Amino acid sequence: MDTSQRRGETVQSGPMLDRRAMLATALAATSLVATNTPAAAAAGQETTTAPYLVGRAVADITGEPEGSDKAGYAAPTIKTHGLHTRLRARAFVIVDRESGKRVAIAIAEIAHIDHAIREEVLKRLQRQLGDVYTRDNFLLTATHTHSGPGGYMHHNLYNLGNFGYVDQNFEANVSGIYEAVLTAHRDLAPGRLDLGIDTLNDASANRSKDAFDLNPAADRAFFPDAIDPQSTTLRLSRNGTAVGAINWFPTHGTSMTREGTHVSGDNKGYAAYHWERDVKKVDYLSSGSPSFVAAFAQTNAGDMTPNLNLQPGSGPTEDHFANTRIIGQRQYQTAKNSAEQPLTHITGPVDYRFTFVDMANTTISPTYTGDRQTHRTCSGALGTGFVAGSKEDGPGVDFIDEGSGNNPVFNLLSAALYTASPSLKACQAPKDIVIPSGDLAMTPNVVPIQLVRLGQLYLMAVPQEFTIVAGLRLRRTVARIVDAPLRNVLVAGYANDYAGYVTTPEEYDKGDYEAGHTMFGRWTLPAYQQHMAALAHAMVDREETKVPITPPDHTSSLIIATPNLWYDAAPSGRAFGDVLQQPNAAYMRGQRVAVTFVGANPNNDLKRGSTYLTVDLHTPTGWRRVQDDGDWATTFQWSKTGPGTSTFTANWDIPENARAGTYRITYQGRSRPRRGTPTSFTGTSRTFQVD
Repeated sequence: MDTSQRRGETVQSGPMLDRRAMLATALAATSLVATNTPAAAAAGQETTTAPYLVGRAVADITGEPEGSDKAGYAAPTIKTHGLHTRLRARAFVIVDRESGKRVAIAIAEIAHIDHAIREEVLKRLQRQLGDVYTRDNFLLTATHTHSGPGGYMHHNLYNLGNFGYVDQNFEANVSGIYEAVLTAHRDLAPGRLDLGIDTLNDASANRSKDAFDLNPAADRAFFPDAIDPQSTTLRLSRNGTAVGAINWFPTHGTSMTREGTHVSGDNKGYAAYHWERDVKKVDYLSSGSPSFVAAFAQTNAGDMTPNLNLQPGSGPTEDHFANTRIIGQRQYQTAKNSAEQPLTHITGPVDYRFTFVDMANTTISPTYTGDRQTHRTCSGALGTGFVAGSKEDGPGVDFIDEGSGNNPVFNLLSAALYTASPSLKACQAPKDIVIPSGDLAMTPNVVPIQLVRLGQLYLMAVPQEFTIVAGLRLRRTVARIVDAPLRNVLVAGYANDYAGYVTTPEEYDKGDYEAGHTMFGRWTLPAYQQHMAALAHAMVDREETKVPITPPDHTSSLIIATPNLWYDAAPSGRAFGDVLQQPNAAYMRGQRVAVTFVGANPNNDLKRGSTYLTVDLHTPTGWRRVQDDGDWATTFQWSKTGPGTSTFTANWDIPENARAGTYRITYQGRSRPRRGTPTSFTGTSRTFQVD
């Protein structure tokens, strides 16, 4: 779907160039620009000695804050009605100056990556830059926050919570990711890479311990606490100064509960925000390049929950806002420690391999199955465990239980299916099948896999959520082939598309949520081991990879969500932006300021790259914005009050380090009348003191 042309984006055309010539020209131009930018000039001697060019950027991808389901929870009855933190995409471009090879890595604060998002981002990049970035060298991954607006996927199953596809949310993701990658490309300057590895033991717990315990003793012994504690940080620096970092650590984005009504980047979003905004003083609304960009990416987080008490919203406290901050703070602190300790200097080539694989039709060699027999995968199907949901993070249907054999009606249904189809039984049993999602084109059968090398670091990009032991086996498979230490080979999960979970065959037999969402059957993990091994061999042997199949386009079969028919009206005698509830005259640090305005639907203007509200401090030179709707200390809630009428309540929890002085809160909205032109407006509270 060419959404940019449909929306009227101007596309420049010119004479066709040979692809190799175009790439060489682009690389030469990029290198020339990179060595003449202010960043490069400041790098001094590093301009000529640094082995890499590095670029980084951050952009806003926040979708509709009103009326969206929280993607990942898929709870149709619970909708968003406000914003806690903006969602952002962070991009990093790394160029091997010797070979000219480059990769772009983008980490987006959304629940899942969709193949259509990646394709559209690449289309826009290629219109601007030619074939500098392709399917081969672009790695797009999600942080897996469960509190972002949904409805942007191109397979209908994952839009059910939103009752269909929402183009505005798709476009917000595409535009922001594209902007981040393009800006990172333009930010390229000579630099170096360093790798730090540490352990983090109090930011995750195993939510499927009984399934984990079915694995062989050798696998369990590798994770004595039933968690994967490895925290891996790649630091990017210029002339000895750190300018960015990517951290990989497995824990779910479910600190914010299903019942919350605010859009949030969850714990990984907080970790990135804290490092950038609180520590490095990055201003997201500034037009300049940020001094530091920090991304917190996922690895094999399939059975890792941040809810340490194994209940939604519980652990280490009983407040989900506090838990989000604490789990995020722990990830930040470990990553920061890793980035400041003696590090492994990254040397060596940048390389990559990519292909699509048919996970519905893979014949798996006995080399990978573990039972000396050949097995096959099959079309995606969802089990009762999927419908039950993860009881520790976001329970699904209450009367359906996790675990094979625990739901008699579905037991009988699956028994009948398996009697009718022995091949289905060989692939899917003992899963109790509920939905043949692959055959119905509700979920993908053809998925992307990718292997990216950054010197000594290898990233296996897969579109599914691997449990820690499943991830361990995949890591071991590739580490042996590329002859790398296991700790340097990571699963980059939630990457390039989304197709559920991957358990080990032993875990699959338990039938928990993770197994019920392992769509391609009991032998899914061995199939991935075989496919990824082929990429690793191709990389070692310096061979190109074939792309024998590509995913079908399901755009025409998308169920479109019913459009929002809301139109805005101000109450009689009032105007949009009028203050209905003024702040108190004075507050102490730690208190909450609340201001209620005559509002308009925030979906009228997503304010991408901007803000709905500001907290302003009066200074000798005038009013200065000190916080906005992207800050942790602010939230807003939008509420309908009548036919067309609504309120916008801005909240500010005054930080302990807030400067004493005179403040105000402003609200910037856009109203959409039933007839006429949408109109922007501003509301301003009276002043108040902070002491």
